[in-house]
Amino acid sequence: MLNETDYHYMGLALQLAEHGRCTSMPNPAVGCVLVNNGEIVGEGWHQAAGEPHAEINALTMAGNKARGATAYVTLEPCCHHGRTPPCTEAIIAAGISRVVVAMQDPNPKVAGNGLQALKSSGIKTESGLLQSQAETLNRGFCYRMRNARPYVRCKLAMSLDGRTAMASGESKWITSEPAREDVQQLRRCSSAIMTGSGTVLMDDPLLTVRAGDTQHQPLRVILDSRLRISADARLFSQPGRTLVFTTRHDAQAERLLEQAGAELFHVDAVNGLVDLEAVLQELAQQEVNDIFLEAGATLSGAMMQAGLINELIIYMAPRLMGDAARGLFVLPGLDKMDQAIDLNIDDIRAVGPDWRMSVTIKTAS
Repeated sequence: MLNETDYHYMGLALQLAEHGRCTSMPNPAVGCVLVNNGEIVGEGWHQAAGEPHAEINALTMAGNKARGATAYVTLEPCCHHGRTPPCTEAIIAAGISRVVVAMQDPNPKVAGNGLQALKSSGIKTESGLLQSQAETLNRGFCYRMRNARPYVRCKLAMSLDGRTAMASGESKWITSEPAREDVQQLRRCSSAIMTGSGTVLMDDPLLTVRAGDTQHQPLRVILDSRLRISADARLFSQPGRTLVFTTRHDAQAERLLEQAGAELFHVDAVNGLVDLEAVLQELAQQEVNDIFLEAGATLSGAMMQAGLINELIIYMAPRLMGDAARGLFVLPGLDKMDQAIDLNIDDIRAVGPDWRMSVTIKTAS
């Protein structure tokens, strides 16, 4: 039977897990607290793929005090050999008497088998404590495991009248410096940053994290149906991997891009663009949990109409840019009110002089 004490310690475990939210990818962020006779004897969190999991760090800290303790873990302990040995074996060997987890692991290699292994060894187990918080913490990982594609956040910066660039294409800067710093944090906690060739040609962006801890650089993903981008683009001079998805076969262009550091992927064309579903499936194979989409109205609109955007992050600046300026999305075929895409505004907050909205697509009831 779960009680207030259990909630308290699981809350501490979730706080520990938060430390790894931007560094544990592609693994989930996990925290663990070991409690014996009302005393915390061990704490741990998973810092990076290939390094010890949260449970192992907590057991190492506890030493012999782990025997007879209760383990509070934000995700079901693993029971398979991956980059590290199974945590279930270490928990059993340490003599833990009870394990409380926030949620079962959606990874098919675990998916309840970890808890079953602990039960079979005589350890009391309970699951589902603060599950919604644990799900939110690892939204991208859970989504990839359940849907075989990454969770997609589409970032947009707009004026109060819903414009993203002047008619000339000029867009620097719509929003304030605090908003742009906020974007850097969202980039840092993303597995990949994705854009289209048009944005690369127009803005020549770096697509990197340039604030805070910059050791983790997300994958750069470029959708370039016709291989238009140049091998001299600034993003190729940055650390980390750059993946280019195209429908075109051009030996010379491919060679130049590969020499610049691009990893090329050929996919089929759909409506003149790369097959967006195929792109996301390949990125899931690359262990990409979530994508931060920073693109123009055409690619953002295509992703929206394909049903591949999970969340919109919209920064709204207190300025007007006029009716000739460019809109948020290219969405052909929306002619009647009953065709409009309905949204839920889940969160809205001030960021400097601007507003940031977190928006999800409203599903039919």
